Amino acid sequence: MTRVQRLTEVFVEVANSLTDDFGVIEFLQQLCERCVELLDVEAAGILLTDQQGRLMTIAASDERTHMLELFALQHDQGPCVDCYRTGTARVGIDLTDVQVASEWRAFASQALQIGFVTANAIPMRLRGRVIGTLGLFQSTPGRLSADDIMLAQALADVATVAILRQRTLDDSELERGQLQSALTSRIAVEQAKGVLAERWQLSLDDAFAAFRTYARAHRLRLAELAGEIASGKFDTDRIPHPVAE
Repeated sequence: MTRVQRLTEVFVEVANSLTDDFGVIEFLQQLCERCVELLDVEAAGILLTDQQGRLMTIAASDERTHMLELFALQHDQGPCVDCYRTGTARVGIDLTDVQVASEWRAFASQALQIGFVTANAIPMRLRGRVIGTLGLFQSTPGRLSADDIMLAQALADVATVAILRQRTLDDSELERGQLQSALTSRIAVEQAKGVLAERWQLSLDDAFAAFRTYARAHRLRLAELAGEIASGKFDTDRIPHPVAE
């Protein structure tokens, strides 16, 4: 499938996300995966703000990226944190650079340890207001092309529109409620991943893939299924899962 065809599919997914049964977590998780497919990056992650204006991880293409974003928030440093504060994209950041390592010592060290050498952060914004960031990570040195950066910003922009679901930023209560719902859903997903990974003795990525596949096959909201798993209301034996090697 050509890149143009994949792009068409992605924007169809965005259009579909604006329906009444839109699930924020599912959409943003897909967006991270599409970034890896469409851009010259190995991983992607999304941070959103909660009702107090604090950044929280909401989606990631894999578990190591999710953990890196959590690490960045814990240490209050890194390109995504800076991008959110300034509202300006940070691209082509060489994590091996001495100055970068000095500015973000903990983040740069952790990123290099898990295999990322270049980082990019794209603001998720609407009408000048930033609600989060899209982080893009590369395992090889070098800047993204101008086309890739433009596409990344376009994806971040349409994702922002999808999250707000055609809400206006003047309607602040609706906006905060929508974002808080997404963050609460993510917590349920993380809890379910932990439950299944421990129960099945699988990696968190494999556990997530298994129950996400089940949710899609049965047309269930990912967050709702995650909540039932975490609370023990759902019989997890109903979910086919791979055997740990």
